[in-house]
Amino acid sequence: MTAIIDYDAGNLRSVEKALLALGDEPVITRDRDTILKADRVILPGVGSFGDAMERLHQYGLVEVIHQVVAQNTPLLGICLGLQLLFERSDECDGVEGLGVLQGEIVRIPDGEGRKVPHMGWNSLKLRPGTRLFAGIPDGSFVYFVHSYYLKAADESQVAATTEYGVSIHAAVESGNIFACQFHPEKSSDTGLHILKNFISL
Repeated sequence: MTAIIDYDAGNLRSVEKALLALGDEPVITRDRDTILKADRVILPGVGSFGDAMERLHQYGLVEVIHQVVAQNTPLLGICLGLQLLFERSDECDGVEGLGVLQGEIVRIPDGEGRKVPHMGWNSLKLRPGTRLFAGIPDGSFVYFVHSYYLKAADESQVAATTEYGVSIHAAVESGNIFACQFHPEKSSDTGLHILKNFISL
């Protein structure tokens, strides 16, 4: 069973629908015991870093997420869910992230012909040997919607990058922790393959 953490942050149903299509049994929940007993946990999200952290604290989910990590349950962050796993974001000065991984979230720089937020399909440069991207060809396209991007402190944890005026750390993989800045649930067959890899761990 896959627990999808519910903290009022959007895109829950699209993640649930994708997992159902893969034959998984997802449960959208903020119940501590359900999350801790799950085989896998997904932290989705769209919206503001500060608001999201406030709700995670409000619902008592910060401690629960740290327990998920400590007990080695596979955890997948999606979009804002990736950003929350890190230490801080330019979007909300002074707001601490979950700090599960080291790094910061910075704004995509403005540039000629470059729109922010970044919305659309971009190709991935994949690090060989990752579990999340097993069987997926280098250069595959996935769907992004974001104004901020990850600069991971430890580049060995970066599983995929993309280019949008700057080099963006598009996915990370570290032990039982996985995360994507893009939306696998909106990335057609490639995205479903990524989610299938995750639920097969």
